[in-house]
Amino acid sequence: MIDAVVISRHDEARDICSYELASADGSPLPGFSAGAHIDVHLPGGLVRQYSLCNHPEERHRYLIGVLRDPGSRGGSQAMHEQIHPGMRLRISEPRNLFALARDARRSLLFAGGIGITPILCMAERLAHSGADFELHYCARSREHAAFVQRLRSASFADRVFLHFDQEPETALDAAQVLAAPRSDVHLYVCGPGGFMQHVLDTARAAGWEEPCLHREYFAAAPVDTRDDGSFSVKLGSTGQVFEVPPDKSVVQVLESHGIGIGVSCEQGICGTCLTRVLEGVPEHRDLFLSEDEQARNDQFTPCCSRSKTPLLVLDL
Repeated sequence: MIDAVVISRHDEARDICSYELASADGSPLPGFSAGAHIDVHLPGGLVRQYSLCNHPEERHRYLIGVLRDPGSRGGSQAMHEQIHPGMRLRISEPRNLFALARDARRSLLFAGGIGITPILCMAERLAHSGADFELHYCARSREHAAFVQRLRSASFADRVFLHFDQEPETALDAAQVLAAPRSDVHLYVCGPGGFMQHVLDTARAAGWEEPCLHREYFAAAPVDTRDDGSFSVKLGSTGQVFEVPPDKSVVQVLESHGIGIGVSCEQGICGTCLTRVLEGVPEHRDLFLSEDEQARNDQFTPCCSRSKTPLLVLDL
C-alpha cells in the first residue's frame, strides 16, 4: 500500500473530475504499464478501482479520472464530494489486467465516456514507442467528453477520432473501422457495457479472432437473482463444506467462517478473487474471464459467481 496525497483536482467534463496523486513522502511512485489501475481506499471503508491515465513513463504522479455516476455504489459520490487537494489517501500499487499486446502490428483503441482513461494511457504509450494505432472516442456530447483538449494537443492528434451522439455527422461506423481483421491487429475497448458489446459484436461479425479482442469493464450489469438457490462449496485442502444461501456470495460465506479471499471490485470485473475450481460447474457472472476461459469451468470469481451443480470443490 502507498500513502498518497491529492495534489490537484480538475473538472474535465460534465460529471467527470481528474485527481492527481503523488507519494505523501515525495518518493517516486511504482512504475506502471498502459492499461493499469490502482485501488483507492475511500472514507467509510470503500475500495474502488480507477485506471491510470497519465503517461506510463511518469513516476512523480498518478492521474485518475472519475465519473460521478448516479447509479454507483457510493465510490464515485465519495470521490466527488469528499476528496479534495491536500487530502491523504491509501492506494495500492498499480495492477494491469488490460495490457497492450506486445506482438501487435497495429492497435485500434475504442473508448466510451469515462472509458477514455485507460485508452488515453495506451495511446500515450503507443505514440511514444512509434507504434501504429488509431483512437475512436465516443461520448454523448462534447461537454461529456473528458480530456478532449489533451487529445487535440497530443502528438498523435491526427490519429484521434471524436464521435458524439448529439452530432450525427460524427457517428462511429464500427463496421467500417473493423472491416479488415488480421491476427497482428488488436482491438481494445473500454466504456459502458452497451457500447463495448456493440464494438465487440461488430468485430466478431467481421471475423475478428478472440485473442485479438481486449476489453475492460468499469461496472457489471445488474443480474436477476430472483431464481438463485443454495449450493455448497468444499475446500480442497481441508474437506470443509459450507452452504451458500441465495442471498450470500461464496466470499461472504467463507469470510463468515474465517476464510479470507482477497477481493476488490466485488462485481467480477477485476479478477482479484479468481479461484480455481477442482470439481463442479460454476455459474459464471463475471466480466473478467473470456468466454473460452469460462467454458473451461476450471476457475471462477467467488465474489459474484455461483454454481450450476450442488457442490463446487475449490482449490483453497
